[in-house]
Amino acid sequence: MKSDIEIAQEAVLEPITMVAEKLDMTQEDLELYGKYKAKISDEYIESLKDKRDGKLILVTAINPTPAGEGKTTVSVGLGQAFDKLGKKAVVALREPSLGPCFGIKGGAAGGGRAQVVPMEDLNLHFTGDFHAVTSANNLLAALIDNHIHQGNELQIDTRQIVWKRCEDMNDRALRNIVVGLGGKIDGFVREDHFVITVASEIMAILCLAEDMKDLKERLGRIIVAYNYGGEPVTAADLQAVGAMAALLKDAMKPNLVQTLEHTPALIHGGPFANIAHGCNSVRATRTALKLADYCITEAGFGADLGAEKFFDIKCRMAGLKPDAVVLVATIRALKYNGGVPKAELNGENLEALKKGIVNLEKHVENLQKYEVPVVVTLNSFVTDTEAEVRFVREFCEQRGCDFAVSQVWEKGGEGGVALARKVIETLENKESHFRVLYDDSAALEEKIAIVAKEIYGASGVNYTAAAKKQLQKLTQLGFGGLPVCMAKNQYSLSDNPALLGRPEGFEMNVREVYVSAGAGFVVVLTGDVMTMPGLPKRPAAFRVDVNEKGVITGLF
Repeated sequence: MKSDIEIAQEAVLEPITMVAEKLDMTQEDLELYGKYKAKISDEYIESLKDKRDGKLILVTAINPTPAGEGKTTVSVGLGQAFDKLGKKAVVALREPSLGPCFGIKGGAAGGGRAQVVPMEDLNLHFTGDFHAVTSANNLLAALIDNHIHQGNELQIDTRQIVWKRCEDMNDRALRNIVVGLGGKIDGFVREDHFVITVASEIMAILCLAEDMKDLKERLGRIIVAYNYGGEPVTAADLQAVGAMAALLKDAMKPNLVQTLEHTPALIHGGPFANIAHGCNSVRATRTALKLADYCITEAGFGADLGAEKFFDIKCRMAGLKPDAVVLVATIRALKYNGGVPKAELNGENLEALKKGIVNLEKHVENLQKYEVPVVVTLNSFVTDTEAEVRFVREFCEQRGCDFAVSQVWEKGGEGGVALARKVIETLENKESHFRVLYDDSAALEEKIAIVAKEIYGASGVNYTAAAKKQLQKLTQLGFGGLPVCMAKNQYSLSDNPALLGRPEGFEMNVREVYVSAGAGFVVVLTGDVMTMPGLPKRPAAFRVDVNEKGVITGLF
């Protein structure tokens, strides 16, 4: 069996200018990065503003398991399937982070016959967007320390610097560090921290900003520290906005690539869904809606994280109204939720399936609260039995969901035709009445409680004393009207990754709360979730290599 990277490397790619022609774009509308990658120009995006929007389809999933779900694979394959049916479709996805690429997860361009290419470029440096975010983030950090060294005119309290440096790599040794060691000219000694680039507020800002004007306004609102009087100090106060915007100028433009079957794909931005809001950029999604009749986008990790934030943060801010949701599951993952060890998932086990399907049930119920039609798809494995598939189909249809089996990993677009037809049928026969879960006017604690109880299934929320104090201060500073961005482990509906299935009667534990004023949301850290992950005992980096001919291996 060929690996994903072998399949991708055997593909014959079309020049990106030919892919663009399918969307009525010319070479003049693109900024080329070689033969197979391009950015879409600001001028062309501006020219689209009066065009009607296509249909917006969100792809999400149950909680991830070691058994695999294949959310990105289904997203890509669905786009290819629309092409097979003669429909004009665009896939709009996030860019992968180097952290998971070299950590546990491996590449993130889809899989099998449903991939975005060039796969190696996408998983590594791509067009440099992540490096631009990292540079802008660390420029701001450098300006803070320089300001203090040069006399501290803004009276920054060095014990209340909240801006962290970042790096797009899993590196636990950088979570808590000390900077400024050495002589007087080497800066002020203080404790500092790193987050992974995809957790940087600048990544969130890049993905939520509408244009350069909005980007600069958001950058200016970033709170970097508090002064001795307890008042916020912003990036605008440090005169950092212009230089940061210059670094992000090209990163603001969506990237155009293609799938293995030459379906256009816009890949742009990449905030994590467990520690950030987990969606590709508003600019890319809006552009895709103007370019095609169907825009297929995804949200990170399970629907409890990715879909909730897609709806309650991205759609709320950008005025987007999704028309349908595709919820991805696998028989194997459902049996794993039912208590079957990974090594024993290949055999038929209806009892375990019945126990584990409660995870899917909860995600269906959650999505229906947003009043958007739901289509459940099973990402097919050869070990699935007819009885198991029939059970899941009947389970979903009894709950008002359409259902289809996806075989896109094995067959590409052809394997997604049944799903594409079901999605089209849903769009034509079921109307979306999308609404967000809570009102802007609700108090921060009320918003947190609504997500914890309605989406996760918690009975209540516990706060540390520090978190309570932080909530009170943020409300006093005028941030109570912002949505909440819940940072939680991805493996369970609860804040305990060991609780699989559909945990109930648990209490969520909130340990820290802070505002991302530029992004426009309040981050709520729960459980043991980290904003700088670490590498596992055997990182995926061990598998990656490049041969004498320059061919990369081992990415997935």
